[in-house]
This record gives sequence, structure tokens and C-alpha cells, in this order.
Amino acid sequence: MSDPTILLLAAGRATRMRGADKMQEPVPAPFGDQPLLQVMARRCLRAGPTRVVLGPGQEARRALLDGLDVEIVEAPENAGMAASIVAGVAGLRTPVLIVLADMPDVTASDLHLLCALSVQAPDAILRAAAGDGTPGHPVLFPADLLPELATLTGDTGAREVLSRHAPRVHLVPLDGNRALTDLDTPEDWEAWRAR
Repeated sequence: MSDPTILLLAAGRATRMRGADKMQEPVPAPFGDQPLLQVMARRCLRAGPTRVVLGPGQEARRALLDGLDVEIVEAPENAGMAASIVAGVAGLRTPVLIVLADMPDVTASDLHLLCALSVQAPDAILRAAAGDGTPGHPVLFPADLLPELATLTGDTGAREVLSRHAPRVHLVPLDGNRALTDLDTPEDWEAWRAR
């Protein structure tokens, strides 16, 4: 079985940030605060080969990835999360671990855990969950589901694939609410920093 490819979704326009780009928000990193996208890409790279999905014209985000050994793929303009997944899985033959870039509490260790568990349970869909069992992200899909991921439409991501294959979904609890914390608004960021 091949090692999973990590797919970091970072193409969203972040309209709820009211003009700010959440991918450039500073977050704590080992050597001082760094932009969110850079931190998340580095975490992904520590866990495995990484593709980052950006949208067209996101040159500032692209610049944050300079010098990192990631493959950048481009999703169509304003096409939703499904289109990001479709662009990201194109040409892959490995399992894929889908990571949302706006979840700064997800660690490299969490990503390693999901990748390692996929070796033990190669047919399972591994979905990170909060400590109380609430399903969240990231989600690892076995390679046999790539054709279904490649035909997604709309802005619900891979929800329909998860529903269709519910018996194959195994929840992997992460500490606290790491699997649920995504930051979409300035208020979300303010509350997160206050914690």
C-alpha cells in the first residue's frame, strides 16, 4: 500500500474575514509566529508528501509556500470545496488525507497518527473527531475512493462520499476540540487567541 498524499485545501476566498486573509494570520510556530498557511504546510510536510490547493490569483498565498517542498495545484475560480478536492486528487493513486488549512490546532502528530492508522486499516475512511467523538477534520480516504472524490460538485466537500460509505468511517478522537476548530471570522480568531 502507498503512503497517503496529504491534500491541504487553501483555495477559499475567506469572505467572512471582511477583507483580511486568514491564510496570512500569524499563528504560533517553533521559531515565532508565522502565517497560518506556512505553518499548516510545514505540519503536513512532516507527515508526508503534500499538495496544496490554491485558487487563481492567490499570489500572496503562493509566495508563503516558496521554499517548501509542496506541489501546488490550482482550483477553478469560485468553484467551492468540491472543486478544490477534485483538483487536488487529479492524477493521484494513493490514499489521500484531506486537511483544511484554516484549522490551526491540528498538529503534525495528528496527521502522522491518521497516516499510520491507514496502514493498519487500509480500507477504512479515517475521520478525526473531537475528544467527545464529534466528527471533524482531517479525513483520510483510501485510494479506491479517488474516483468518487474526483467527481464531487458543490460546496459540501466530501460529505456525500462519507454518507455513501458510512460503514467504512472510523472516528479517530484527537485531544480536545482540535478536529473541530476552524477559524472563519475575525471574532473566531480573537476568541482562539484569547484561549
